Amino acid sequence: MPQKLTVNSIMGLGEIENLLPVTFTIFLSLISTLFLPSSSLAETVIEKVARTGVLTVGTRIDIIPYAYVNDRQQLVGYSVDIVNLIKQELEKQLDKEIIIQTVVEEKFADRIPQIVNGEVDLACSTAFTWERDKSVDFSVSYSISGIRLLAKRDSEIEDSTESLVGKRIGIAPYTISESTMKFIQPQATLVPIEDVDGGFKALQAGQIDAIAGDTIALAGVIQRDNPDKYKLRPLQPYARYGIACMVPENDSSFLDLVNYSLVKFMQGYVIREQSSVDLVERWFGQAGIVELPSELIRSFFQSIILTREQILWENDRSR
Repeated sequence: MPQKLTVNSIMGLGEIENLLPVTFTIFLSLISTLFLPSSSLAETVIEKVARTGVLTVGTRIDIIPYAYVNDRQQLVGYSVDIVNLIKQELEKQLDKEIIIQTVVEEKFADRIPQIVNGEVDLACSTAFTWERDKSVDFSVSYSISGIRLLAKRDSEIEDSTESLVGKRIGIAPYTISESTMKFIQPQATLVPIEDVDGGFKALQAGQIDAIAGDTIALAGVIQRDNPDKYKLRPLQPYARYGIACMVPENDSSFLDLVNYSLVKFMQGYVIREQSSVDLVERWFGQAGIVELPSELIRSFFQSIILTREQILWENDRSR
């Protein structure tokens, strides 16, 4: 039979006695880890905001109409307004005024690490992906979009994927655009771009044949030029996704507040509450940056609301 190993068979009794103080120290360390405060048990976002009075928000400043700098050098956009709604709800819960501290992202790849490291509390204008959801938590979607191509009007690029063979497609690395285009047409030449603005300049200069990106953001960027000079292809997006806010993972109290703010806003639009309607119309109405059918927006908002408890507005009483 194999020899049964015991403590005595692999070390002497004197060695065991020498190890006892060390063992006891390790035991105390384990106890401390279990029962004493740890840096890994960080405060929630709501606790941090209650303590500091500051909500830190990560944002890009070049995504029309989500978040961009206007002619007056002001940060504006649909997602900027969404963040302000979340701020207002946070102020109600804490019963105190808070301020928004904006952290401008130099590149999209910074966004998730900033949330994971605690540098940023909230970042919106983000396409949901299952891979990103492994590192952060996502709110309900407050917009829906998809991947399409922006090309010049006289371009040979059309709806067929065959028209993309050999074409130079500008893509932002490590995004849905990149993975989608690799799948749709492996024979296209993917050209890295820093952002939509940079890609648009490259398109204008003839350095690329098209930009692959978020449909709404692409429709927004052509407002910097004559929109009639460009086209979006294909007619139906290659891939669809929701646009949402990212928050630190496993911070349920803050995620609940963000979701409540978004669903309340969408419910307001559905029942024609004026401030909610004005917010949407400012960006997607007839006089907005990117015009979308109101029934399409209403239908999308209703699909989100149906998955949650209805939030009553004053307008609901008169219905």
